[in-house]
Amino acid sequence: MAENDTPESAPAPQPEPQQQTGEQGASPLKLPTFEPGAVGSGPRAIDLLSDVNLNVKIELGRTRMLVEDVLRLSEGAVVELDKLAGDPVDVYVNERHVARGEVLVLNDNFCVRINEILAPPTEGAAPAAKAG
Repeated sequence: MAENDTPESAPAPQPEPQQQTGEQGASPLKLPTFEPGAVGSGPRAIDLLSDVNLNVKIELGRTRMLVEDVLRLSEGAVVELDKLAGDPVDVYVNERHVARGEVLVLNDNFCVRINEILAPPTEGAAPAAKAG
């Protein structure tokens, strides 16, 4: 009998591969059941934030000046900005540019009429660099 003809030389059967489930003996996650009508029974989430203070800034324009020029500023000095009269002003809420509008005077107070609400930045996009 040749060496290769023996039954001992036949390859041993391989075990079936098992699916990996993370940890051994893991069981499915049980989710709670909710009662009908439970949604909306309490205050809406946005209502909880209604009294939070936000910093709102209206930017009329910007300029760059040397320290020497800033030190020479005095009462009555005029500082030229990068925007023209009638150009929209920028509205920032907590340092995020959210809108553009126009400056108005109402009862001797400056006001801003919102003309454009800006789209929120897309997730994963790099924040826009501030001009200036």
